[in-house]
Amino acid sequence: MRVRSSSVKPVSTEEVEAEGVDVLFLVWLLARSTTDLLDGRLEPAGLTSDEFAVYSILTATGGITPTELARWIAAPPTTVSSYVKRLERRGHVTRRDNPDDRRSYLITLTSAGQRAHTDARQRFRPVREHVETALAERQPQTHQTLLDLREIIDHLRASDSGPDR
Repeated sequence: MRVRSSSVKPVSTEEVEAEGVDVLFLVWLLARSTTDLLDGRLEPAGLTSDEFAVYSILTATGGITPTELARWIAAPPTTVSSYVKRLERRGHVTRRDNPDDRRSYLITLTSAGQRAHTDARQRFRPVREHVETALAERQPQTHQTLLDLREIIDHLRASDSGPDR
């Protein structure tokens, strides 16, 4: 895991509004802030926020092909391959034959990987709870808006005729 430097003072909502930041740049700012927050909270568990997401997907699925993992994390196969190799070196994942397709394999968490994920999940839980409490009654609407935005962006990613392509 990379050594983390300290966080910098965030840009305020007032500064963002004064600059008239568009929705896509705002999403980028949100993603960067979220990564910084979660990386700091998960560091004692030995995972980055990206790795925590991968471990969470592996936990939820019980095993997944590299192709499916690439779809879930919106990453090229080379990135998935790098993750798998790094996590195998840690002893946190293993490859097993895919019973549905002998040309492929399933990535699964080992016992050590499950323990690391459990530790990270315990560190993640208070952050999630704080965000959900702060959003209160706006949480369902915010959730739906983010899903809608993701669908729009994924549609553009998948489209060969998207803007400026």
